[in-house]
Amino acid sequence: MKRGFLYFICAVSAMGGLLFGYDWVVIGGAKPFYELYFGIADSPLMQGVAMTTALVGCLVGAMVAGALADRYGRKPLLMVSAVLFTVSAIATGLFNEFTMFNIARFIGGVGIGVASALSPMYIAEVSPTEIRGRMVSLNQMTIVLGILAAQIVNLLLARDTSIAAEQAWNVAWGWRWMFWAETLPAALFLLMSFFIPESPVFLKLKNEKNEKFKHDEAGLGELFQNKYGKVLLLGLVIAVFQQWCGTNVIFNYAQEIFVGAGFDVDGMFINIVITGIANVLFTFVALYTVEKWGRRTLMLIGAGGLGTIYAILSFCYFRHMTGMPMVVLVVAAISIYAMTLGPVTWTLLAEIFPNRVRGVAMSTCTFALWVGCCTLTFSFPLMNSALGSGGTFWIYSAICICAFVFLFRNCPETKGKSLEELEQELVG
Repeated sequence: MKRGFLYFICAVSAMGGLLFGYDWVVIGGAKPFYELYFGIADSPLMQGVAMTTALVGCLVGAMVAGALADRYGRKPLLMVSAVLFTVSAIATGLFNEFTMFNIARFIGGVGIGVASALSPMYIAEVSPTEIRGRMVSLNQMTIVLGILAAQIVNLLLARDTSIAAEQAWNVAWGWRWMFWAETLPAALFLLMSFFIPESPVFLKLKNEKNEKFKHDEAGLGELFQNKYGKVLLLGLVIAVFQQWCGTNVIFNYAQEIFVGAGFDVDGMFINIVITGIANVLFTFVALYTVEKWGRRTLMLIGAGGLGTIYAILSFCYFRHMTGMPMVVLVVAAISIYAMTLGPVTWTLLAEIFPNRVRGVAMSTCTFALWVGCCTLTFSFPLMNSALGSGGTFWIYSAICICAFVFLFRNCPETKGKSLEELEQELVG
């Protein structure tokens, strides 16, 4: 396969990551306005429901993605995710009733769940060994570009909150346009997905099944056999830890974090964009380091670095520090995550499982990842209310330190090894 065409099909597949990032984060900027519109500004429980509905959809999408991709192929499922993104983008901004709003968010969440499982897997299966890590990290690059795009759109659409008429526009229409802006890239993803080929790994497995004259698909029963136990545990821990490291609450609950650090709503939007820029810049760093430093090293840097920063951030909250030092710590956390746990998690998950069970394994681990994200997102407002930001980030610090110990003992280096070599090494 020519490199130019390889880059094209990987970029198209990674558009699932772009929409994943946008859909996942746009709600953070819309949050102050739709909460007023739906009358839930004083209800932490309903706020948690609104933020978690899409994540429940992610669970459903991730749960079914692997089995369907193993039966029908990677390409059709990527196209389905594009349709779901498009429908959700239109419907979320269209509905005036809170239940229908959440249904539309759920549909988008299913799209995220499907795309998050299949995009990195597809890229890993079509990429040569020597650049596989970099190409899979491209998926994370598009995720952070989607995040930054959502942050910029939110900043541009949100009008001056100190002027009553402008705030009224934010509450009536601003949050709707934040969601509607996703429609164009979602439709483009659907169009471009018609021009990518099917994964060669899927075609190979399909031919092998045809030669046996029987329908022989890997399922959960096979995945949970003893021989896969160690690698499955590793994948599940890596997936859940990427969420419970705590960094993603900065995107979803930026309002509480930055207002708690002393910023008004307008300053909050500016700081959100600053974190988005740092996210993109350090993901570029990951594209270089993932093949130079290796996956294991970057995972350890991420766990140890975040554990340290969160401990400092927690201390600062306890001391009621405000202003720029808090922004610096938040940006440092985002930067470390962007060059380590963000991209490397998807790279490892796409590499460590054997070809035969990769689809169902990726689906299972992505499901676990979204369980982690769902519980993290739902629990943050409750934890923040009960423990304060200082106590909450202290818990995240402890989680990161525990994960560092686990990864030091169990995470292998996969750099420079073919998928077949990794299968022999990790499963035998």
